[in-house]
Amino acid sequence: MNEDLNRPQGRYFEELTPGTLIRHRVTRTITEADNVFFTTMTMNPQPLHLDHEYAAGTEFGRPLVNSLLTLSLLVGLSVHELTLGTLVANLGLTDVVFPRPVFHGDTIHAESEVLEARASGSRPDAGIVTVEHRAMNQRGEVVARCKRTALMQRKGV
Repeated sequence: MNEDLNRPQGRYFEELTPGTLIRHRVTRTITEADNVFFTTMTMNPQPLHLDHEYAAGTEFGRPLVNSLLTLSLLVGLSVHELTLGTLVANLGLTDVVFPRPVFHGDTIHAESEVLEARASGSRPDAGIVTVEHRAMNQRGEVVARCKRTALMQRKGV
């Protein structure tokens, strides 16, 4: 059996030094169905996301994608190249901002920059890493940003 098939796709603590920038390869176009499903599944009745007539009367002129869908997508786009199989636990998200709106049909791509990394004081098999995730639309405009702190596996420990 090929050992590489058993290796996690994410990065270990030692591979996440401050200044590391990961431009995530996977992108995603958000559809109206994605937005309606996410918004209704999370029990959010906001007409700005669900009602075309209502949204037409707002400054945006059309429905907005639910910002929590945008945030979830941002984190999700990072998983394959950052935390897949190497994450112990998410410790928190901070500084979440949405500087531009997202609309149906926008294609989102993401990047992650390592801001801080330190060995865990209580877990010798793990380290604590803080990254800034950024989501951009097809025009390169930042539509979401957050800092995420995660407990990551150490390599070979």
